Amino acid sequence: MRVGIIGLPLSGKTTLFKALTGSEVEVGSWSGGKREAHIGIVKVPDERLDFLHTHFPSAKKIPAAIEYIDLAGFEKGISESAKVLTELLNDLKNVDALVVVIRAFDNSAVAHPDGSVNPMRDFQTLEAEFILSDMAILENRILRLERQLQRKKEEHNQKELTLLKRCLAALEEEKPLCSLVFSPEEEKILRGYQFLTEKPQIIVLNINESDIGNEEQMLQPFSEIKNHPMTEILALSAEIEMEIAQLGPEDAKVFQEDLGIQESALEKLIRSTYRLLGLISFFTIGDDEVRAWTIRRNTRAPGAAGTVHSDMERGFIRAEVVAYDAYKEHGSLAKCKEAGVFRLEGKEYTVKDGDIISFRFNI
Repeated sequence: MRVGIIGLPLSGKTTLFKALTGSEVEVGSWSGGKREAHIGIVKVPDERLDFLHTHFPSAKKIPAAIEYIDLAGFEKGISESAKVLTELLNDLKNVDALVVVIRAFDNSAVAHPDGSVNPMRDFQTLEAEFILSDMAILENRILRLERQLQRKKEEHNQKELTLLKRCLAALEEEKPLCSLVFSPEEEKILRGYQFLTEKPQIIVLNINESDIGNEEQMLQPFSEIKNHPMTEILALSAEIEMEIAQLGPEDAKVFQEDLGIQESALEKLIRSTYRLLGLISFFTIGDDEVRAWTIRRNTRAPGAAGTVHSDMERGFIRAEVVAYDAYKEHGSLAKCKEAGVFRLEGKEYTVKDGDIISFRFNI
């Protein structure tokens, strides 16, 4: 799973990236025209995986992972630069969601580029740029398709043109593409474009340390946005979270308690990401490896098997399944079988969050 972190200059997005990944990249390093993206891999904390590993202590423990990408500074007017927009879209390739960082902190040493801190203004600026960026891509592609259709009528080009014109009309009304409903065929056509307004968004309000504990009040002006499709919103202090990330577990816990922080930025973002994208985890266990796997909710057993290995999906026979809670109660697969909670499931089985699965397959 890949998540892009994006924001206006001096919003604190690289500070948040450091807090999440423990990376030592320099804050503010996008200055001077550098546009290379920072990439960091984060292991997803899961108490269930930790418990399962205690039953196989010699096995390798492999948690699920999220790849965070700190994207080059997204500036006002970026949609007018074809070269910069192309670079950004290349960085966004295959990103599943966007973390949109909005500045809500005051710092006289780091002046806001627009001269004042106004979170709603910055959010609207970003959303407008997302829409303009998508419109620029659509207008260019529509023009090319119309020229191609003048030379030769082809059904697939006509279908694409009709779809893209529908998307452009929505954007002209300031409706993000994620608010539209597409058929599977249409989704396949759009997949290669990497439209910004089509991607799910986690909006992060980057607040002052003094505002910790008043998150709900800080988020109040954004209350309507909570109801937007494919959107989550939360508030945190990236600077404080970066300091916490540099501490050991015990010191971090004490520091969080002193500040009244209930969960870390990493925990908040992972929870929001899983909820927003409809993700769940299942587990495979054994003497060699105990591992968490991430899939979309409502994935059937063969699809989950394909997450482990494509051969397992192609040659799927059945899945041996035990719910995590049942395993925790009985303590072993053998005792789960004795208790009658060990199941054999076929191709139509929908995998549940926390399932412990062994796949039977034949190629």
